[in-house]
Amino acid sequence: MSLAADILSLCRAHGWRIATAESCTGGMVGAALTEVPGSSDVFDRGFITYSNDAKEDMLGVRADTLQAHGAVSEEVAAEMALGALARSLATLTVSVTGIAGPGGSDHKPEGRVCFGLATPDGVTTETVEFGALGREKVRLAATTHALSLLMQAARQ
Repeated sequence: MSLAADILSLCRAHGWRIATAESCTGGMVGAALTEVPGSSDVFDRGFITYSNDAKEDMLGVRADTLQAHGAVSEEVAAEMALGALARSLATLTVSVTGIAGPGGSDHKPEGRVCFGLATPDGVTTETVEFGALGREKVRLAATTHALSLLMQAARQ
């Protein structure tokens, strides 16, 4: 069984629904989950919020948070995950925002990705430095990591 199928099975057993809030992965996490037949009873929806405007409009990320910390930050990842939770039927959400490349800066290098995981009990965040692997590999690594976060949550 695939990681996505395992996540869906565990969430189904808990009676949980999932929503995603994705920026640099552009829907890849949602795509991995919905690739599994029968996922519609667990996967509620995905928000692809690539621009800052979309993060504000669709997820309620605050403009001052974006201004103060930038889109690639744990603060924004937290607001994305909480926004997805508030704007869906989900009980578990994951958010992804990062710099897939090419490029980046000294302050925010290519391969830096911030994640948020939210439930009705709260939100946790983390930053992973995947390194300058190239755009495709950073996006794949971020997708896999987001799925692993969902799996950790579903096992509880």
